[in-house]
Amino acid sequence: MDAPTTTSADNGTSGGGGGWFTPRKKPTPGSEPGAAEGRRPAAIRPVGRPAPDPAAPADGTAAPFDSTTGSTSTGPEQEGETPDAIPTPTPVAAPPAPSPAGSRAAAASSPRPAPTAFAPAPEPFAATAAPPSNAAAEPRVPAQRPAPASAPGPAASGPAEEASPDAVLVRRAMAEVAPVADKVTSYFYALLFVRHPDLRPLFPAAMDTQRDRLLRALLTAAEHIDNTDVLVDYLQNLGRGHRKYGTRAEHYPAVGECLIGALSKYAAGVWNEEMEAAWVRTYTTISQIMIDAAAADELRAPAWWYAEVVTHDLRTPDVAVVTVRPDQPYPFLAGQYTSLETPWWPRIWRHYSFASAPRSDGLLSFHVKAVPAGWVSNALVHRARPGDIIRLGPPAGSMTVDHTTDSGLLCLGGGTGIAPIKALVEDVAEHGERRPVEVFYGARTDHDLYDIDTMLRLQQSHPWLSVRAIIDQQAHQQLPDAIRAYGPWNEYDAYLSGPPGMIRSGVDALRDIGIPSDRIRHDSVEELVAAGP
Repeated sequence: MDAPTTTSADNGTSGGGGGWFTPRKKPTPGSEPGAAEGRRPAAIRPVGRPAPDPAAPADGTAAPFDSTTGSTSTGPEQEGETPDAIPTPTPVAAPPAPSPAGSRAAAASSPRPAPTAFAPAPEPFAATAAPPSNAAAEPRVPAQRPAPASAPGPAASGPAEEASPDAVLVRRAMAEVAPVADKVTSYFYALLFVRHPDLRPLFPAAMDTQRDRLLRALLTAAEHIDNTDVLVDYLQNLGRGHRKYGTRAEHYPAVGECLIGALSKYAAGVWNEEMEAAWVRTYTTISQIMIDAAAADELRAPAWWYAEVVTHDLRTPDVAVVTVRPDQPYPFLAGQYTSLETPWWPRIWRHYSFASAPRSDGLLSFHVKAVPAGWVSNALVHRARPGDIIRLGPPAGSMTVDHTTDSGLLCLGGGTGIAPIKALVEDVAEHGERRPVEVFYGARTDHDLYDIDTMLRLQQSHPWLSVRAIIDQQAHQQLPDAIRAYGPWNEYDAYLSGPPGMIRSGVDALRDIGIPSDRIRHDSVEELVAAGP
């Protein structure tokens, strides 16, 4: 559930319930929940479709919770401070996963729809259970692996294989509600906040930028329920990341109940008890993977880190390099990103890539561009000062260097997208490798090349590095098109970071010149758009 929150899980590891500036408490021995059972949701209860709540909306056009939130959709948050490196696997069709026999029984013939009951995940996903007790010593840094070319989404496609019966039913419902997606979203949140008002504090006060993020993540996962390997990895990352929001195992049944309530209302033309049973099985699988991943991660790392701003370097009137010192060791890989919350906008988290490889002094740097109506970006650029305290979520992303090969690196960085590219260059240098690295640094004007001096200094220090600046207004061409004049690139792995439009055109250009998709690593465009400002 992509629901930013400052409420802790009250397990002693993330600050308790006294506000997020409260010092973190040490957990008592044996207090880690879920160590034995992977935090199986014992409290998950059957949830039927109750009679219409008098406070629930008759249609999905408005969310009737002004009295509890003070706002339904008022903030103007539309900005580009999306993560610079959020690769998410491209789904390919997998063999159909067997549906549990017990779940099929829920679809037995009846004059009324079967009740919605969420049970533990089916056996094919049992590998997501909590790790052994010695897992606490393992750092939470994912293994380096190639990042696929795009995120899971409706447009993704793979080898044509027969879909499982549940997948067919799930996709049929999604096709039915697609034309009224806004109404489905409004009705879903209205049901959630009216039936479960205790969950409202987990979300930002202004829901305009949050509205479709949770629902989109759930529907994306549901559509690819057959895609076992990719889906498990995707959902485990979500489950780990949602610890910082205060999400607990007992929250998942409420979300599932309201998800199915919204779908059944707006897919009424095709909805039946068989389809509902398919959605119950699908959501149960999704939620259990996330729950187990969060329980396993709880044994290894905190849900979030405090970090103090130590330097604030305003490079241009709207771009700042912000360097922070986390309150405890923060393991990550060059090319990854994290989520960040400021004290000025509680419960609003935004993604930023690390602008350097891991440093011996433990400091972390981020490049931030303030954009119109950008709450977090403007706060970081124009308001943050040394001594301010922010919060960091866990590291994520797999746009990292594969040090098991000697392939060259072709790197395209546009705007603040140069931040993770710089980190990749430093990573290659620290490993003592002499593999060729070609960097194309794109900007609209020369004024926007705020970090060109740093990149040129790196080039002077490393003969295997080449840096080229591509300025749109002078070259009269976009950054992706410029790479066609150089090459050949058939022996290179490609990395792209920047605005979603640049990523899309860059991937097309790289494929056109012969670089296969499995050697193109880039920001997930879908998640970039969904991540918000």
